[in-house]
Amino acid sequence: MKTQYANAVTQYENGTSLGGRIIKEGGLVVFPTETVYGLGANGLNSEAVLKIFAAKGRPADNPLILHIAKKSELKPLWSHVPDNARILADTFWPGPLTMIFNRNSIVPDEVTAGLDTVAVRMPLNKTARALINAAGVPIAAPSANLSGKPSPTTAEHVRQDMDGRVDLIIDGGPCKYGLESTVVSLIGRPTILRPGAVTKEMLEAVIGPVDVAHAVLSPLREGETAASPGMKYRHYAPDAEVVVAEGREREIAAKICREYDAREAAGEDCIIFATKQTQPFYRGRNCVIIGDRTEPATLCASLFYSLREYGDRADVIFAEALPNDDMGLAYMNRLLRSAGFNII
Repeated sequence: MKTQYANAVTQYENGTSLGGRIIKEGGLVVFPTETVYGLGANGLNSEAVLKIFAAKGRPADNPLILHIAKKSELKPLWSHVPDNARILADTFWPGPLTMIFNRNSIVPDEVTAGLDTVAVRMPLNKTARALINAAGVPIAAPSANLSGKPSPTTAEHVRQDMDGRVDLIIDGGPCKYGLESTVVSLIGRPTILRPGAVTKEMLEAVIGPVDVAHAVLSPLREGETAASPGMKYRHYAPDAEVVVAEGREREIAAKICREYDAREAAGEDCIIFATKQTQPFYRGRNCVIIGDRTEPATLCASLFYSLREYGDRADVIFAEALPNDDMGLAYMNRLLRSAGFNII
């Protein structure tokens, strides 16, 4: 397959209209969103959806998200739209929030991994919504990377994984948030299955109490079904081994320094993902500042980019844990899965 390229800045209409035609014809289009780049196909066409799994090497038991351009497009996909969904849509859509509820029969089993529910979101990115409008159908789209690898936040990272596997890549520049959307199930008590830029605190401010699934910060239990993308044990993983250090700032730094020195003495190439506050603790060691501990959003925005940029330059990446509140929860969810829960 020969992959075409379009630039959303200089070829906005051409890129999205071409992409819309490709989606209608059952092809694959990579497009930018405010979270990460998505690998899209006609979400109502089973054969087209199966192409997503083939291009990514994605297990068929990992459900997909349907992307829509207008709130009115939600109703045909769900058995009904509950009141709390209307409130959340009015508050956070378009934006980085995905909601899960009981699906209608129009949604193929291939999208939902056979579940009775389907995940839907309305992206903030104008190019993404223009593509959906041009296609005239909901677009099923996971992140546009090979399965298990860090999600792409630039078109270049997409090209590295998807060139020759998809029909079109639309370059929309770097993604704003750098992590996938928040996923909340509205079956029973609202529950966060995957944290993101729309935080637990933000959700509770408009709909009341919200639970957090145990698998957000721990592996799925044996035999447990993944109800949302991103719940698998090993995910977002670079080529390098990732090690997460927990504790207070100085304790974290001390753990990393000890392990770094031991690994380096054994001949391994190491790199530390430091924060603005902890960089001084790592003098004389190979480290890069990826954000500010007091502003978790900065670490979220750079995590996947950094894993991709440095994942093939070292044998081991050491990263610092954050408190599990606000956007720190989203950061830790991705970091722990990229490490396969390899914690010191």
